[in-house]
Amino acid sequence: MPGHKLDPIDRKILAELQSDGRMTNVELARRVGISAPPCLRRVRTLEEAGYIRGYHADVDPRALGFEVQVFAMVGLVSQAEADLSAFEARCRAWSLVRECHMLNGEVDFILKCVAPTLSAFQTFLTEELTAADNVASVKTSLVIRGAKDEPGVPFDVLEERIARTA
Repeated sequence: MPGHKLDPIDRKILAELQSDGRMTNVELARRVGISAPPCLRRVRTLEEAGYIRGYHADVDPRALGFEVQVFAMVGLVSQAEADLSAFEARCRAWSLVRECHMLNGEVDFILKCVAPTLSAFQTFLTEELTAADNVASVKTSLVIRGAKDEPGVPFDVLEERIARTA
């Protein structure tokens, strides 16, 4: 099981950093019950192993004038690997697309988009997304409000799974 080779202290470090990535190493060490030097070594090892992909601020889009959030369900003409990869590359280049996930089923991709105005999103939709090579269909849903936006993974569930398999 992924994550199982991590010891309880490593998992606690990850959980603490996931909830507050700005805390000092001294504070992190205190929270996980070890001294600062080994804590820093563990954090660096977790970074090098790819468990920690980066650190960033959780920015409020609306506070910065991005009033519109839309989920776009995209169907492609072709699902050949080259065409899927080309679409993913295109999504990475579009600033308004904040997340892109390939799905199975009726929809090939779901995109999470933000825009300052509905008009700006409409321009992106008609001039960029629907006009892109290989795009067969786009269905959009405007977000009215969000009830939960929790990044990362639920460490309580991970700990329960590990306890059951131990």
